[in-house]
Amino acid sequence: MTHLRHHSRKWQASTYRPLAVLIVITATVLSSCATYDPYTGERKVSNATKYGAGAAVVCGLIGATRNGRSARNAALGCGAIGASIGAYMDHQEAELRRELEGTGVRVVRDGDRIRLVMPSNITFNVDEYSIRSEFYPVLNSVAKVLKKYKDTRLNIDGHTDSTGSDDYNQKLSEERAYSVADYLASQGIAPQRLVPRGHGERYPIASNDTPAGREQNRRVELTITPMPPAE
Repeated sequence: MTHLRHHSRKWQASTYRPLAVLIVITATVLSSCATYDPYTGERKVSNATKYGAGAAVVCGLIGATRNGRSARNAALGCGAIGASIGAYMDHQEAELRRELEGTGVRVVRDGDRIRLVMPSNITFNVDEYSIRSEFYPVLNSVAKVLKKYKDTRLNIDGHTDSTGSDDYNQKLSEERAYSVADYLASQGIAPQRLVPRGHGERYPIASNDTPAGREQNRRVELTITPMPPAE
C-alpha cells in the first residue's frame, strides 16, 4: 500500500509539471496574438488562435498522463487541428459577409458556428412555405459559399407565428425548412450536408400580438457548422 501511495504522488507530480507548462504556454500564445479593435478598444484574439490554443490544452491533458514529451506532442498536433478548423470557419465567415453585403442578412459568429439572421420581410408569407422571390438571391449567395467550403453542413430551422393550431404550425415549419433545403440541393449542395427541421411556433423572436411581430416569427434560421468527424 505504501508503494502505491508513493507511486501515486510521483505520478501526480510528474503530470502537474507538463500541465503547468502547457497552461503557461497557452496563456502566452493567447496574449501575444491578441489585437485591439480600433473602434471599441477591446482586446481580441482571433478565432483561429483561440481554437488552436484550446485544442492544444485539451490534447495536452491527454499527453500529460504519460510524460512531458507526450504532452508537448499532443498539444502541437491537436493545436494544429484546432487552428485549422478555426481558420477554415474564419475564411468562410469572411466570404459570407462579402456575398451577403447589402441583402439585410446578418452574419453572426458564435464559436465554431456561423448563424445567418434573415430579415423578416424576405422569407415566407402567411400560411405559405413557398420561398419569396426576395429570398432567392440570399440562398444563391449561401449556396455559392457552401459549394466552396465542403467540410461544413447547414442546419435549416423553420419557424411560424402563433396563428393556427400547434399541429398545423409544426407541419408548416417543417415544410418551410424543407423548401429551403430542396432549393439549396437544386443549386448543387449535397443533401447530406443539409439538416432541415421544423419547430412550429415554439421559439418566437417577437410578439405574436402584432402583425409586425408575427412577420418576424415566420422565418427560417440558417446555421453553418463544421462537419462532425468521421467515425
